[in-house]
Amino acid sequence: MTSPYFDGILFVGFGGPTPGCCERFAPCPGTEALCFVKAIIGERRGADARLAEVAAHYAHLGGFSPFNALTLQQIRAVAARLAAAGWQVPVRVGMRYWPPYVRDVLRGMATEGRRRLLVVILSPFQCSASWEAYQQVVHQGLEALGSDAPQVTYLDPWSLHPHFIEAVAETIHQASAPLGAARAQEAALLYTAHSIPLSMAAVAPYTQQFAATAAAVAQRLGRQQYRLAYQSQATGTPFPWLQPAMDDAVQQVHAEGYRDLIVAPIGFLCDHVEVLYDLDIQTHATALACGLTYNRAATVGTQPAFLHMLSTLLAARLQHG
Repeated sequence: MTSPYFDGILFVGFGGPTPGCCERFAPCPGTEALCFVKAIIGERRGADARLAEVAAHYAHLGGFSPFNALTLQQIRAVAARLAAAGWQVPVRVGMRYWPPYVRDVLRGMATEGRRRLLVVILSPFQCSASWEAYQQVVHQGLEALGSDAPQVTYLDPWSLHPHFIEAVAETIHQASAPLGAARAQEAALLYTAHSIPLSMAAVAPYTQQFAATAAAVAQRLGRQQYRLAYQSQATGTPFPWLQPAMDDAVQQVHAEGYRDLIVAPIGFLCDHVEVLYDLDIQTHATALACGLTYNRAATVGTQPAFLHMLSTLLAARLQHG
């Protein structure tokens, strides 16, 4: 069946470097990772050290990111669920910082004659660096199309949706299983999301959504004790960022006498370098240096509950507008 309200679905993600030219810079700065990080950081003063630092994280993991491939798995799985439910609607994904760029995907959908798009922002928590920036990229793509631009409607935020909470809880349950039930309940549970500047957080629901999601997951797990921390803070900036940082939080856990640590990256929807390097290498090393066991929960990825949430939310909008 077709929707009377929408004739296409567009997922919008951050993107990650994959083999091949990004077509952003001439001449090319060097590796794909350098191009990717430069596109994010820009030409601001003093950015060279941060550019080299983050590009080295990618180099340590082979020079590329699994983000695009993992995101495509999520979108294909959602599209398959919609098709199984009888919906005949094209589902596409566009990236902010790497091909396929949002602007190019929008142009392709417009060329296909798509006039009313339902857009999904692939970020659980809202701030100007996530939702607003993604919407701005969509807006720029639409402006470039002029009169051929389709109308867009955004799927509402879903960070407290019961199936998202279920998916996150399941990842933590799986990560804590090797400890055994009793020991897992005694382990320190540390939720993490990407740090942002305090000035940005002050005018966004980001920290409130993060805290509310963490509380809902803890309740589902039957836990009363947990804590929040922030990761991947930019270095060398003149303004303060959200705290505590991950290393500080891990050291505090150790100081309080815990022996086991469970880290849940609930601010991220799939594994990419800020999870695979910042958590699995840097935070892991800090935990081991403190004598803690380290158990990192998976991102929600293709957890059935997460896919069910997205497909049912989309189906409801396709049917009712």
